[in-house]
Amino acid sequence: MNELCPVDAIYARQSVERSDSISIESQIDFCKYETKGGAYRTYIDRGYSGKNIQRPGFQQMMEDMKAGQICRVIVYKLDRISRSILDFASMMEIFGQYHVEFVSTTEKFDTASPMGRAMLNICVVFAQLERETIQKRVADAYFTRSRKRFYMGGRIPYGYRLVPTVLDHIKTAMYEPIPEEAEQIRQIYELYSEPEYSCGDIAKYLNGQALTKRGKPWGRTRLAEMLRSPVYVKADVSIYHFFQQQGVQIINPPSDFVGTNGCYYYKGRREIGKGAETDTQGYLVLAPHQGLIPAELWLKCQQKRQAGNKAAPRQKAKNTWLAGKIKCGLCGYALVDKHYNDTRNRYLLCSHRMDSKACPGPGTIYTEVLEDVVREALLEKLSGLQSLRQSMDMRSDPIFTETTIALKKVEQEIAALLERLTSADELMYRYIHQRISRLDQQKAALQKRIHTTFSRRDDQKDCVCPADWNQLSFSDKRRVVELLIETICVTQNCIQIKWRI
Repeated sequence: MNELCPVDAIYARQSVERSDSISIESQIDFCKYETKGGAYRTYIDRGYSGKNIQRPGFQQMMEDMKAGQICRVIVYKLDRISRSILDFASMMEIFGQYHVEFVSTTEKFDTASPMGRAMLNICVVFAQLERETIQKRVADAYFTRSRKRFYMGGRIPYGYRLVPTVLDHIKTAMYEPIPEEAEQIRQIYELYSEPEYSCGDIAKYLNGQALTKRGKPWGRTRLAEMLRSPVYVKADVSIYHFFQQQGVQIINPPSDFVGTNGCYYYKGRREIGKGAETDTQGYLVLAPHQGLIPAELWLKCQQKRQAGNKAAPRQKAKNTWLAGKIKCGLCGYALVDKHYNDTRNRYLLCSHRMDSKACPGPGTIYTEVLEDVVREALLEKLSGLQSLRQSMDMRSDPIFTETTIALKKVEQEIAALLERLTSADELMYRYIHQRISRLDQQKAALQKRIHTTFSRRDDQKDCVCPADWNQLSFSDKRRVVELLIETICVTQNCIQIKWRI
C-alpha cells in the first residue's frame, strides 16, 4: 500500500513560446486557485504538441496516478492536455479506472458531474477540429505560395546563394548563381553526359583535383541528386514536354518556358476525401532564378540516368575476370563459373541449361583453360599498344578531362552557329563565318593537345607490356576486358571473341 497521500496534479504544456500564447508559469498560477491551498504537484511539458500523448511530463503524471499518488488533475484549458479525441477518450477511461477527477479552470467544468463529463467530450471534439483546421490552413498557404514562385525554405542548392527579392509586391528570396560553383556544376553535367562516366567516376575525379563541395568531399549520392534536380536547368519547351510526359502538373503555360529560368519541383501533398487519404501528383513551377544547364544537356543526363535505373543490377565478379563476357555459343545465354567441393577445377555452365534444360550446353569448359586462351588473345591484341594504363586511367587524367570538356563546348558552339547560318543576313553571315573559323582553329589545337597527351604517356617507362599481365590485380584485368572485349562465344570446339576495337 502506498504511504503517500494522493494530491492534486497541475499539468501545463506550451508547444511554442509566442507573445499571444499563455506561458507555463501563468497556466500554473491559474490552476493553483483550484487547489484552494492544498498540496499539489506540477507536471510540465515545454515544446511538445498536444496532437499525441508522447510527452515526458504527461507520461510521468500518468505513472504517478497509477501508483495512487494523484487524486485530481487540473489544467488551465482542455487543449493543454490533449487535442486528440482518441487520446482523450483513452485518458478519461484511465482516470475513471483510478477514480481521478479532471478539472479545467478556463472552461469551468470537472468530471465530478454528468454535465461536466458531457461538456468535456464536446470541448475535446472542437479542440481536435481546431488543430486539424490549423494544419489544413498551413498546408494551403504553403501550396499557394509555392505556386507563386516564392522561396519556401529548405537547403540551398550547390551553385547558388540566397538573396532577397520582391515578387508580386511581396518580399521573399531567390537563388543567385555563384560563378565558381556554377562552373563546377556545368562541368559535372558535361562529364556525366559522356557514356563512360558514372557518378562514382566524377566524384573520384573531383576529389582527386581537391574540388570540394563547400569544404566537404563529393559523394555519388549527392551528385545523383544534383543531376536530377530541375533547379539547374534552363527550362525551355522541351523541359515542359519532358515533365508533362512524366505526369507532373505544370503550373506555368508552355509560352513561359523560354530557356532562361530554373524550376522548382514539389512533391504531391496528402489530402483527405471521402474517408480515405490520397496523394496528389507532384507539380512544377518556373523559379525566378537563372538556370545553369542548357535544356539539351540536362535532358541527355536524364535519359542516361533513367536508362541506368531500368538496367538490371550487375553482380560483382568474384571468381573469374571474364564474368559477364562469356556466352554460350549455342543459345547465347551467359556461361556461369561453378566450383564443386569435391574437386579443385572450375567449370563454365550454360545458365539457360541450368534454368530450363532448353539448351544442350557447350560441353565441358574449364574456366582456367578459357582464361589462358583469352589471355593469349588479349596479349596479342595489346602487343601493338604502348600503354595499357593509358586506356585504363585516362578518365582520371585531369589534362585529358579538361581538354575533352573544352573540345565538347567548342563543338557545341560550332553546331549552334551553323544552325543560325540559314536565317542570317549578309553581315551576320560574315560574322558567323569568321567565328566558326576561329573556333575551328581552337578545335584543332584541342585535338592536338589530346594527341600530345597520349604520346607523352606512351613514352612513360611504367607502361604495361604483355609480360606484366600476371602482375595486374583482378579488378585491373576486369577493366582491360571491359575496354577491349564485347563478348566471348564458347562451344566445345570453338571460341569466338568479339572485340570492341
